[in-house]
Amino acid sequence: MGTQTLAVQLVGIEKRFPGVIANHDVNLNVREGTIHAIVGENGAGKSTLMKTLYGMHQPEAGTIHVNGELRHFRTPSDAIAAGIGMVHQHFMLADNLTVLENIVLGAEPVSRGVIRFDDARKQLTEIMKSIRAHVDLDAPVSQLGVGQRQRVEILKVLFRGARILILDEPTAVLVPQEVDELFDNLRQLVTDGATIIFISHKLDEVLAVSDDITVIRAGTTVAEVKPGEVDRSKLGELMVGSELPSPHGRTTEMSDTVRLRVSGITVKGVGSRPAVDQVSFEIRSGEVLGIAGVEGNGQFELCQAILGLEHHAEGTVELNGVDITRAHVQQRLESGLSYIPFDRHREGLLLSSPLWENTLLGRDGDPQFTKGPFVNSEAVKNDARQVIADFDVRTPSELVPAFALSGGNQQKLLVGRELASRPSVLIAAHPTRGVDIGAQAAIWDKMRVARDAGLAVLLISADLEELIGLSDRILVMFDGQMTARLTPAEATPELLGSYMTGAKQEAA
Repeated sequence: MGTQTLAVQLVGIEKRFPGVIANHDVNLNVREGTIHAIVGENGAGKSTLMKTLYGMHQPEAGTIHVNGELRHFRTPSDAIAAGIGMVHQHFMLADNLTVLENIVLGAEPVSRGVIRFDDARKQLTEIMKSIRAHVDLDAPVSQLGVGQRQRVEILKVLFRGARILILDEPTAVLVPQEVDELFDNLRQLVTDGATIIFISHKLDEVLAVSDDITVIRAGTTVAEVKPGEVDRSKLGELMVGSELPSPHGRTTEMSDTVRLRVSGITVKGVGSRPAVDQVSFEIRSGEVLGIAGVEGNGQFELCQAILGLEHHAEGTVELNGVDITRAHVQQRLESGLSYIPFDRHREGLLLSSPLWENTLLGRDGDPQFTKGPFVNSEAVKNDARQVIADFDVRTPSELVPAFALSGGNQQKLLVGRELASRPSVLIAAHPTRGVDIGAQAAIWDKMRVARDAGLAVLLISADLEELIGLSDRILVMFDGQMTARLTPAEATPELLGSYMTGAKQEAA
């Protein structure tokens, strides 16, 4: 590979954090005008490497070349000035501003102290035309679906002149149709001369869309391959060093005992439309009920209503035959309800607190963790060590703060904590979001074991293979209502996608 054809070349990159070597002797060659995928397990060092390229971290060793030139990025502004833009896994948009205001924020075209929004609008219209992606520039970001928000993030970096785009897990929250649109946009960008680097766990997508693939394992590069040279299982083996798991499989029958019954749940939304509209269902012991839906169609509000966190809810909730509609959150948790939240950072973890304190969250009423009025910290630490061992959470100890873990390890800790309380009903929102195939398999196995022992699971997932593989029944939620009811045998990602986007409806 001649250096002149490389948009990005990383040589011998090393990055350390306290107690962790995140990257060690990593090499990456990204050809100009290509789509380059980076794959690897959680904690393999993919995001760290990209943040180093984007100037968010400085490497302890190694060099960065951009378009053949040696570069030292002290901040993301330096990287942006060199034509590099990054779209993060967690979007960074201000809900109270319009699309246009979000895009120009921090890069406002100014003339004599006045922001020239017309110039920005003209420029953005041209960009949208060239990549064949449209977003209403005057819409408030709060009203956008997740696919549209991502498009705004991409427009934001293109508006700043980026020719090299880094996308971290870009399809984690998209439905199949949105994924197709995103990849069409990316191919168009490459046709126009841009270079794309994207991190992904979804090996089928990686094989379908990329020109080159770099595999990172345990912080170092282990292979550089082309899609034509490998299939999904070979790529998975390179990533994890062993064969790939599948979510499918059941060893038990479900019982007739209803664990959770939800009747006529309605939750007020913005304006006159309800966020959840007359939703009813029941889940039996040993059953997984899957809910498919594009994010923002009422799934979050439904979970909040079942948990007692949504105060504008109507309808009834029964847990193990007892009406808990008026019970407060702690009572519901102590009665056998458990929750893996939508956003682990916002709802599930105290990032600056040690892992042992995090394993206590929501379980502080459990008598095994108290000594009179005080917390029995030794008992909690023992429990935390057990969760860490059972779920293979990669960490030096239970004393490490949660923010020091990779996203996948944070997720394993969270799932471990919720299952450790031995609930009768588990609400699992995206239980394997942002985790690699190895960690995904571990979480699926633990959920299967708990289900086989009688756990009832309400599963909400954007991973349609997971939803079809784990669920006994699937409901589709669109615009606050259940619009379809399917068995895993008849559900395909394409069929689910058409129900999820409202293109197809049945009376559910």
